[in-house]
Amino acid sequence: MRADKVAIGPVHGEASALRVLIVDDSVVARTVLERILTAHEGFLVAHKTNNAQQALDFLARKPVDLILLDVEMPGQSGIVALPKILEAGNGAKVIILSGNCQEGSAVAVEALALGASDILSKPDRGSFGDQFARALLGRMERIFGAERDDDSSAAIHLRQPSGERAIACIGVGASTGGIHALGQLFAGMTVPMGVPILVTQHLPPSFIPYFATQLARMTSLPVKVAEQSEILMADQIYVAPGEANLGCRRTWNGQIAVALSSDRTPLSSLPAVDPMFMAIARCYGSGAVGVVLTGMGRDGTSGAGHIVDGGGIVIAQDEASSVVWGMPGSVARAGLATALLPPEKIMPFATQRCAILA
Repeated sequence: MRADKVAIGPVHGEASALRVLIVDDSVVARTVLERILTAHEGFLVAHKTNNAQQALDFLARKPVDLILLDVEMPGQSGIVALPKILEAGNGAKVIILSGNCQEGSAVAVEALALGASDILSKPDRGSFGDQFARALLGRMERIFGAERDDDSSAAIHLRQPSGERAIACIGVGASTGGIHALGQLFAGMTVPMGVPILVTQHLPPSFIPYFATQLARMTSLPVKVAEQSEILMADQIYVAPGEANLGCRRTWNGQIAVALSSDRTPLSSLPAVDPMFMAIARCYGSGAVGVVLTGMGRDGTSGAGHIVDGGGIVIAQDEASSVVWGMPGSVARAGLATALLPPEKIMPFATQRCAILA
């Protein structure tokens, strides 16, 4: 049974448990991690090893659902080995654990860009405790046990696009697994779109400088953290700051400028996708395109409704390629998506529509 089909929670029998591979050069860390996991009936420690090569050897023989991967190890580091481990894992999720990989660091963002599902700072060897155990289980809950909507079994109907204008602006929203998905999204953009691209990725403020730098490596387009009142330019990527929602407004002379806001609802992240989608719907009307990538929760669904009501289109990442099909799944079940696609096919789809309507 694959990991993305298993919800965290008490289960009975090894056949239903999530199979976990622990890769850490510290015997203390391996022992503590195994103790945390075996105390929960939803997990089975399939194997423990202290280096990346042995992990690859095991993955060549046995499947797992989750890999807990240390960064600092003898021989090959976890970051260097990560691409091969993801390939050998054949769909297994990877959580990076490291005492020197702070959650807002460049190394952490690089790990997420390479395809890690999440990262968690590992305490000193003598400092493992209940707080770390709760944090680790919380990360697993985020990936494997994302809440299911009451209408999760509802049939999904794709919406036929309306409106007759060319694309004028693209807004992209993402959360868990989104940094890697963004890399795939921009890798699939073989020609410039000729429009501004706004990106809201759920991240704390400390991540944002490294995230923008990493994003710039994924595309030939210029990337910057959005600043209040700057005029939106074509073929420029604007990243939402960690402490504000990224929106836009029309100026007195008809140009469209960045409008940042720190307003939040009790259930929303900051930055959030909904305000961004609402803003581009208001400013660009039927020329607005919303893209919803992997992430937990429903952020983006309300804003997607505004885009559709204004004549624009919304494209959501498909379930098979998502780390967590929460945000895109919510949009799809609401009947707001024109297409469900893997990230690398989204920009070509949008380009095709732009060419038709231009």
